[in-house]
Amino acid sequence: MATLPKTNIVLYTSGTPNGQKVSITLEELGIHYEVKHVEISKNVQKEDWFLNINPNGRIPAIVDKTPTPDGKPRDKRVFEGGAILLYLTQRYDPNDKLNYPYDTEEYWEVVEWLVWMQSGVGPMQGQANHFYRYAPEKIEYGIKRYQTETKRLYQVLEDRLAEQAKTPSRNGPWVVGDRMTIADLAIFSWVNCAEWAGVDVTQFKNLSQWVDTINERPAVKRGLDVPEPFIMKEKLKTKKGEEEYARQQSQWIMKGQETDQQKHG
Repeated sequence: MATLPKTNIVLYTSGTPNGQKVSITLEELGIHYEVKHVEISKNVQKEDWFLNINPNGRIPAIVDKTPTPDGKPRDKRVFEGGAILLYLTQRYDPNDKLNYPYDTEEYWEVVEWLVWMQSGVGPMQGQANHFYRYAPEKIEYGIKRYQTETKRLYQVLEDRLAEQAKTPSRNGPWVVGDRMTIADLAIFSWVNCAEWAGVDVTQFKNLSQWVDTINERPAVKRGLDVPEPFIMKEKLKTKKGEEEYARQQSQWIMKGQETDQQKHG
C-alpha cells in the first residue's frame, strides 16, 4: 500500500455542513492539517486576507503547503467544498479509500453525486433552513417550497440507496460502489442537519440507516467537531435550546445579508 507524505494543509472553516464535509474527509484520510476558524458570525470571510484565498468569500477553503514529491515548495489554494474533496482524494488518497481510480466508471459516478449534492441538496436545504429558521417573516410558500424540494432530493437518495442495497458492499449500502466515498460524506454533511430545515428523515428508511452508520464512525465524530463542538442536535432536544440556537444563528445570518444588500443591492 502506498504511504502518505507528511502533509502541511491549512483548513479555513466554520461549523457548517459545508465545512464539516471537508474536516470529516481530512479525518477519514488521516491527513495532518491545521485549523483556522473563520468566524462567519463576524463576517471574517469577507475580509481581504480571506478573499485572497477564496474570492467568493465563503468557507471552506484550504491552502496546501505540502512540498511536491521532488521537494519543490507548494502554496496551492483550493476553494469550494466539492473541489476540495476531489483535490484531497486525488492527491492524498493513493489507496482509494474514499474514491475510485481516476477515469473509472465509479470515479465519474462519485463526481455525478458530488455535483448533485453541490447543486441540489446543499442549496435547496440551505434555503429551507433560511425560510424555516431565519427569515424575519414566516413565508409559508418559501418554507413549503424548499422543504418539499429537500424531501424530493432525499427521495432520490433513498431510492439510490435501496438500489445499492441489492449489491454486497462494506457496511453499506453506499451511494457509489462497494465503499463509502466523498460522495457519501458530502451528502451526509447536509442530511445530518435535516431537522434544522424542519425535515424528518425517519420517513426514509435506507437514508436514516445510512446517516446512522456514518455518524458512528470515529473520524466522522471528530470531523463534526471542527472547528468547534457540533451542538445543534443537543440544542434541539429542548424548546429553549432550539430557540436560543436559532436566535444566535439568525443574528449573524441576517447581519451578513444586510451587509451584502448594502454592497450589492
